[in-house]
Amino acid sequence: MIPYIPHSDADRARMLRAIGVASMDDLFNTIPPEVRYTQELPISAGLTEEEVLRKLKALASMNRVGISFLGMGSYDRIIPAAVKDIAALPAFVTAYTPYQPEISQGLLQAIFEYQTMLCELTGLDVANASLYDGHSAAAEAAAIMLASKRKSSTVLVSETVHPFMLEVLQTWALGTDYTIKVVPEHNQTTNVSAITELLDDQVAGVIVQSPNRYGFIEDYTNLAETVQAKGSLCTIASDPLSLVLQRSQGEWGADIAIGDTQPLGLPSAFGGPSCGYIAVKEKLMRKLPGRVVGQTVDIEGKRAFTLTLQAREQHIKRERATSNICSNQALAALTTAVYIALVGHSGMVEVASQSRDKAHYLANNIAELAHVVVGGKAPYWCEFPIVFDSVPLMEKALSALSAQGIHGGVRLGSLTGRPADVATLIVAVTEKRTKAELDQYVDVLSEVLR
Repeated sequence: MIPYIPHSDADRARMLRAIGVASMDDLFNTIPPEVRYTQELPISAGLTEEEVLRKLKALASMNRVGISFLGMGSYDRIIPAAVKDIAALPAFVTAYTPYQPEISQGLLQAIFEYQTMLCELTGLDVANASLYDGHSAAAEAAAIMLASKRKSSTVLVSETVHPFMLEVLQTWALGTDYTIKVVPEHNQTTNVSAITELLDDQVAGVIVQSPNRYGFIEDYTNLAETVQAKGSLCTIASDPLSLVLQRSQGEWGADIAIGDTQPLGLPSAFGGPSCGYIAVKEKLMRKLPGRVVGQTVDIEGKRAFTLTLQAREQHIKRERATSNICSNQALAALTTAVYIALVGHSGMVEVASQSRDKAHYLANNIAELAHVVVGGKAPYWCEFPIVFDSVPLMEKALSALSAQGIHGGVRLGSLTGRPADVATLIVAVTEKRTKAELDQYVDVLSEVLR
């Protein structure tokens, strides 16, 4: 017997008799013989536990762990050891999707705290219990905006949002009557004037991002007011850690805030999983996807938590559902809540400030080198672009950095597919990077670019 298939031969024979079939093969008689696989499956013999561990360690040793200057949405940040330990407590770890009102008070409270923290960061009224990632959060924001303006069919999206966000939005719109209209950038920032010109009765809303895909901090003065004056909604995407230094979505007057909490306690982990966040003004609360945890009191007057809004088709009429989400990143959201609680506001300000200062130190030193242009006209926080004289020169620099165990940055052109971006490298600097590592980066580049 195989442990994970507990039926014995006698069990199988009894089941076959019950359904009137002579053998297991008879169950597949409807499959044409010419498409059946009649040979032995090419699966090797089983290994012992020790052999499996040895093989896994050999595979793991092939991973190239280095000094990371990678970013574009996933950052190598310091995560206190207590974050993982607390998030891994048995009270929180469950295979059961937290969408039922009777789930444990501990997890409900953790989600409630997560929602509260996101509202404080974004300056908006209500946050849900998390989404898959920041890019799918953009699609959910688009759905909310389209559902909020009658007879609208278009969402304007700045070209400076993350390339993956744009791809998700365009994929989401496929097969619908909705249009995702990309507003071309201006000097690597959102072309606000172009957005103003494009606003009409068909436009449900606008999606912009700060810091944008180049790492630049955008200025959205009067953007939300202009959009809202046309009866449309404004969505701003932001790295949540940046919100302790730059103006929040609420301060800009946005209706919807979106982003990804990966920088708040979640490891890069080869790109995922992460945790998308979405927060809205109170008037949009009932259009939020997924679920919202609320605080109440029980029959004894004690504080209690429950799922107050569940907007999927399992809970309300199918045609009124705002989302078909049946699972989310609850444990990732929990991890984010634990990180914020441990680090605190002052700690987050320190993390964000160190990231800013170290990024500017590195950029200023690279700017003194030949054959590269660093940054642009807009201010930046922890991430900035380097434009090389040529693609071969950029590849040579990345190879030299890699030889020193340094992941030098993200090739922007590989994500956007635009010819204008092929020689642009996006470099991210976090609080984890030391002065010695920053100086080593500059030393390697100086050798290549001299």
